[in-house]
Amino acid sequence: MLRKISLAQVGLVLGGLITVVGFVAYFADYATLNLAGFFYGIPLLLGGLALKAAEIKPIPFSEPTTPEVLSKREQQATPTQNQVRSDVTRYRYGQSAHLIDAIERLKLGGNDEEHPQLQALREGVVDGSYALILEFYSPFVPLSVWEEKQSKIAQFFGPNLRVQVTQPETDCVDLIMIADTES
Repeated sequence: MLRKISLAQVGLVLGGLITVVGFVAYFADYATLNLAGFFYGIPLLLGGLALKAAEIKPIPFSEPTTPEVLSKREQQATPTQNQVRSDVTRYRYGQSAHLIDAIERLKLGGNDEEHPQLQALREGVVDGSYALILEFYSPFVPLSVWEEKQSKIAQFFGPNLRVQVTQPETDCVDLIMIADTES
């Protein structure tokens, strides 16, 4: 639940509220409340603004996860799949995009404008195994490049994973991370 709360919003609301109390206390001649409002409220407000400027919103699920898939996730999901799902479905700060470090290390796109952008994710079952499907908007990196790097992507995301790359529509690529239950 806390993953779904924006720290920037918390900082802005609390900082704004405490700052307003400080201003009211200043005009009402309450020195102690005035100092508390200025010394705590303004830094919180500025911190909230700074976080808001560096905030990346959580990636949504493109379709709800079925009970069958949840059962497969509990039985078969690898730590990497769980970590990726957890990371992209919460607020992030100080990065330009979700999974940007992985995208840069895999050399998918030349610069920030050309990097694929994670748009959504979904969970499913592929060949009887749990699969985490990352849906990228990738107008500058063609499917052929993704396919060339498929083994490198599987190696990057770690053991007990198979990776498939598909193109459901133009400029979109699905990266399917399948739990390898045969290993």
